Amino acid sequence: MNRDGEGVLRRELSIGGEWRKGSGAERLRVVDPATGEAFAEVESASVADALDALEAAHAAQPLWARRAPRERSEILRRAHELLLENVDRIARLIVRENGKILAEAKGEVVYAAEFFRWFSEEAVRLDGSFGDSPGGAYRMLVKHEPIGVALLVTPWNLPAAMATRKIAPALAAGCAVVLKPAPETPLTALAVMEVLEEAGVPAGIVNVIPTSESAAVVDALLSDPRLRKLSFTGSTQTGRILLARAAGRVVKCSMELGGNAPFVVFADADLDAAIEGALVAKLRHNAEACTAANRFYVEAPLADAFVSRLADAMRRLRLGPGLASGSELGPLVSEAARQKVAGLVAKALGHGAELVTGGVVPEGPGFFYPPTVVDRVRPDSPILREEIFGPVAPIVRFEAGDPIERMANDTEHGLVAYVYTRDLARGLRFAEALEAGMVGINRGLVSDPAAPFGGMKQSGIGREGGHEGIFDYTETKYVALSF
Repeated sequence: MNRDGEGVLRRELSIGGEWRKGSGAERLRVVDPATGEAFAEVESASVADALDALEAAHAAQPLWARRAPRERSEILRRAHELLLENVDRIARLIVRENGKILAEAKGEVVYAAEFFRWFSEEAVRLDGSFGDSPGGAYRMLVKHEPIGVALLVTPWNLPAAMATRKIAPALAAGCAVVLKPAPETPLTALAVMEVLEEAGVPAGIVNVIPTSESAAVVDALLSDPRLRKLSFTGSTQTGRILLARAAGRVVKCSMELGGNAPFVVFADADLDAAIEGALVAKLRHNAEACTAANRFYVEAPLADAFVSRLADAMRRLRLGPGLASGSELGPLVSEAARQKVAGLVAKALGHGAELVTGGVVPEGPGFFYPPTVVDRVRPDSPILREEIFGPVAPIVRFEAGDPIERMANDTEHGLVAYVYTRDLARGLRFAEALEAGMVGINRGLVSDPAAPFGGMKQSGIGREGGHEGIFDYTETKYVALSF
């Protein structure tokens, strides 16, 4: 396969097993966040192209649904192996179009591959049930059938992992899909499609349609009766709009939406572990992750030491292009993203917070923002109400007896929370009181393909990964049987 200097083979749409040009209004310009310059162009799907992709998926769906679970499993297992064989190439694509450092991009590709492996195993364990009715008059048979064609809408921050986290359970369940990747990161999605083709996924089962007309394309697909499932990862605001639109045809929805994760450090916490966890929870994937620690609550006796140690660690991080040797933190994805982060920091300082380190936009090309610590943030500060999506740690100090549970839960979101304490009983009690779908106790990393990923409140609907993930792509059928 002859790839260009960026490692790219395909820049077209993938519809019905064919690579083709798009008829969208304009091609997608892919920008390197480290330079601010476009380095590639990708074909853009029009509404007509999207409907062609839906037709291809709809036509291919019945045969795929009838394939033996073991056959679907083996294809997914092969996709896992091939993705691992392409770690370096795909990681470099992620760096170029997303901005994260190469080590993190490689980690993302490995993580993405694990969804293919996990759901290759789940494909053969989609168990139903059979038993007597309570009155004994008949038998009760329950089975899980593929829901049908699914539209997968993925974000730019983890372009490989968010694609495989949706594609893998859909294929394992017997569904065909249309994948609409984020316009900022189409190349990674196309590279994943290459892997799936080589793994033996039949034509039409996975269709990839990058587009510069996202709203029109998604609206058209949600209006079509051939579409039965929507899985979306993105902002809560967009999720609300899509839920309302999907309600018109009662399309089943999975929503992984925004986060506003509290990171709570009690006075008895292991300080070394808390600092290490804070760096991981805050800065993974350039701090542009929905699971990123967004609000730091530190009990007063430990606060001075925590702030000092965290600021020192963040100050030492080397900011630079993701492919450059020695870079430890890359640029944000866009100038708009950087302006938002800078604005939130300015508002916090205007509300009386203290800048400990960072906070100054560097000169030069690219969308870089320095690792920043802001101390003594007021509980009503705007920076605690919004998802930062940048390398900023706002610190709120609290005293013993303060309503820390209420403070941690004081948000419309409930995706993930982090708790540091040596008292495991207190940690578990606190975890149970938190309104979050996931909790890390003395851990700054919770995501795992084998665990259910998802949130409470306005952080989403449904779960991805784990045993639960495959059921979002199924319908449960009950048969009452007399014989």
